[in-house]
Amino acid sequence: MADYVSSKVRLEQLKKTNRFFWIILFILLLFMALILSIFNGTLYFSPHAVLDVFRGRSQEQLIRHIVWNVRLPRTLVAMMVGFNMAIAGALLQGILRNPLASPNIIGANSGAGLAAVIVMSLMPRNMKVLPSAAFLGALLAGLIIYALARREGRSSGITIILAGVALGALLSAFTSALMILHSDDLGITYTWLAGSLIGRGWPYFSLIWPYSLAGGLAAVFLGPRVNLFLLGEEVGKSLGLSVEISRLLIIINASILAGSAVSVAGTIGFIGIVAPHTARMMVGNDYRYLVILSGILGSLLLTISDTLARTLFQPLEIPVGIFTAVLGAPFFYFLLYKKRSELPIS
Repeated sequence: MADYVSSKVRLEQLKKTNRFFWIILFILLLFMALILSIFNGTLYFSPHAVLDVFRGRSQEQLIRHIVWNVRLPRTLVAMMVGFNMAIAGALLQGILRNPLASPNIIGANSGAGLAAVIVMSLMPRNMKVLPSAAFLGALLAGLIIYALARREGRSSGITIILAGVALGALLSAFTSALMILHSDDLGITYTWLAGSLIGRGWPYFSLIWPYSLAGGLAAVFLGPRVNLFLLGEEVGKSLGLSVEISRLLIIINASILAGSAVSVAGTIGFIGIVAPHTARMMVGNDYRYLVILSGILGSLLLTISDTLARTLFQPLEIPVGIFTAVLGAPFFYFLLYKKRSELPIS
């Protein structure tokens, strides 16, 4: 018996060591991706010239401006957007116990898109209010879906999914109608709705980083509650989990993370599905580690995608939302056609 307990302890220690190994490895890969993103762009600058900007030795105003005011903030925004979308997807997959759940389920994209189109219809060319309106639209959509999903004083994963699909379709229909009626004033929103990081400077970084910090910390603290959801609601209740309160807190946090990401970068898809599943293959379903690695992987994936989107077809730049869709669709179909017995969450 003592040998059995000892072997179990050693196995858990090995798993914990492996989890930290994957987290550290992908932090290093993310750091490398950030460097590549800053060093590469439409205009070529030598590595020495770019380093001189950070050393404060650069005498070229053009290089200083592009590196410090264009590439660096855009790279950091890409990192934060990917971080937020990935953690939001991981949280939703956990509480809904659905491996294909993503921020779209809580109406982040459809709510933000409708709010953005309404604002641009009323105040064309006033891009300053667009991020705030999109964030509020995403958050409000998430709360409406939760309210619609409540049945006899409680909600469930399947009712949230059904409510999300129904409301998302309705909001998307309104968005399309408004864009047709105001097509002359909404040209600028087409790129935003496709998902783009073009022109994302320091004001956008200042807008998103507080949500990334607060939402990321909240996700770490909510991780143990998500672990209880994976055991089933009845088991969770028997272990002291307040199901409705926990579900509401997690949905609000996921809405804040997804809403802030969409408000800055538009409707970028698949990061909220691909990153959590990739992380799950490496660290399992323990959300104390899964939310951390999901955020790191989301940052890595979007940073790489944005770098490729703006350099692969120079001088043409592809909206990163289109690029992530092309990369994410095969992964989505891989999950869709997997045997049910092999899915990470049942």
